Amino acid sequence: MNQEQQLTLVEHLTELRKRLIIVISIFILSLALGFWLAPKTLMFIKQQPTSINVEWNVFGYTDGLMIYVKCALVLAILVTLPIALHQIWLFVRPGLNENEAKGTAYYIPVAFLLFLLGISFSYYILLPLMLNFMSNINSSIGALETYGMKQYFTFMFNLVIPVGIVFELPVVILFLTKLGIITPDWLRKMRKIAYLVLVVVGATITPPEFISEIIIIIPLLLLFEISILVSSWCYKKQLAKQELENHSLEQ
Repeated sequence: MNQEQQLTLVEHLTELRKRLIIVISIFILSLALGFWLAPKTLMFIKQQPTSINVEWNVFGYTDGLMIYVKCALVLAILVTLPIALHQIWLFVRPGLNENEAKGTAYYIPVAFLLFLLGISFSYYILLPLMLNFMSNINSSIGALETYGMKQYFTFMFNLVIPVGIVFELPVVILFLTKLGIITPDWLRKMRKIAYLVLVVVGATITPPEFISEIIIIIPLLLLFEISILVSSWCYKKQLAKQELENHSLEQ
């Protein structure tokens, strides 16, 4: 490695360190804000139709504390996520041309909005259906439902967060297409395998109940089809740009 390459590596590491410090600092400040907002957030959740009739019992001295900390962490992650995405964009921006920099800048709000859309969909639509299904099962076997805060929030977080992440699929596909790692033709060839994987994912994060599984699987399949359309749009745009550049060179 020559001296110029070493300097470039040092500059990249320095820049990466700067971005990490900014993200960590924002996360710490967001966590402090999360601790302040956690009681109000928990009371808001308590008043929602999905939990208004549920008694939040605690079966251990630390249950309330753990839920308080988890709530603060989730709030801190939500605040930090768009800032972290922006810092990643600033880190890779020097390696992009002007058009690529402008194009990838749109990934940040879109990715964040898709994550919020996934969380909202899972909380307001999936969660009530699943709780109703499991409540009916418990009633059918004569079980007395006595839930703790820990059980309620663990179940909710295990559903809401994965669905929010899965809703990032179109942005991920667009990014990989822009990098040239995948193409729309490849996605179409992999459609059957992708469908199988998405069905397994949908069945894994939902209880074994047909309606709940269908409600999550259909949006996942639609997201994949939207991802193919987005990939096709990006791929055609890249081909048109290459043809224009080649035409300019020939002239």
